[in-house]
Amino acid sequence: MQPKSVFLRIGLAFALVLPLLAAAGARAQSSGDGVAIPRYSDPRARIEKPGLPQNRVFKWATGDDYPPFHYIDAEGQPAGFAVDLARAICAELKIACTLQAWRWDALLDTIDNRQADVILAMARPTPGLRARFAMTERVHQTPARFVARSDKAVADATPETLKGRTVAVVQGSAHEAFLKTYFPEATLKSFEKPDATRAAVKNGEADLVFGDAVSLAFWLNGTASEGCCRFVGGPYADPRYFGEGVGAMVRPDDERLRQAIDYALQRLERNGVYAELYLKHFPVGVW
Repeated sequence: MQPKSVFLRIGLAFALVLPLLAAAGARAQSSGDGVAIPRYSDPRARIEKPGLPQNRVFKWATGDDYPPFHYIDAEGQPAGFAVDLARAICAELKIACTLQAWRWDALLDTIDNRQADVILAMARPTPGLRARFAMTERVHQTPARFVARSDKAVADATPETLKGRTVAVVQGSAHEAFLKTYFPEATLKSFEKPDATRAAVKNGEADLVFGDAVSLAFWLNGTASEGCCRFVGGPYADPRYFGEGVGAMVRPDDERLRQAIDYALQRLERNGVYAELYLKHFPVGVW
């Protein structure tokens, strides 16, 4: 694979372009079919593998309803990117693990209740969660993207090119706030549900839709879009609006386990396993 730079646009003074997650030193590589795969670990960092007790069974918890990250499959088993990544981490560390999917209202209590040692789910690391848990390196981050009809003459998404154009967005969302700050001359058309924003651009009610890039990518690649549309501009990954990305969460005093997971994540990036899992669950590409 050849390295491929990926950039984010955070709109500073008319869409200043900065390297993807530059503050955290993130990188990206391209798969053979051109899908950009994010890489979050610092290639210069040397993480030593900490020793973990061989007689300990490590309990992992994930969510049950956020595909493709984590969900329950047709056979009633946990599935998704988080599930496969947890298994790969345990295999890399050569440790015994169990994994259970939990409802969201119970998931974050599993560590406190000694029902889990690790939580790997799409839980945005708020200040409250950072005070409650120790966080590993990121394993995933969802950027924001614009989508436009393929037959519309929208070559790029900048404050100038979107001036006067109608953009569908979820009302009260971080995506709406981002547009109001950095695309002030676009005409926003707000909806209560993401499905309605996608329908608006498909049927011509809006020129573009702006939202979660993962959801948009799967809509573009699915039957519901009927091949109407394409990504335009971006991706946008301003952490003030879209978060810093998610990692695994462990007990604050379980530092060896946190370091071991970071070690495994770096190894999985270097040996290509992370890229294989990413392409399996995110084949369309969002960066």
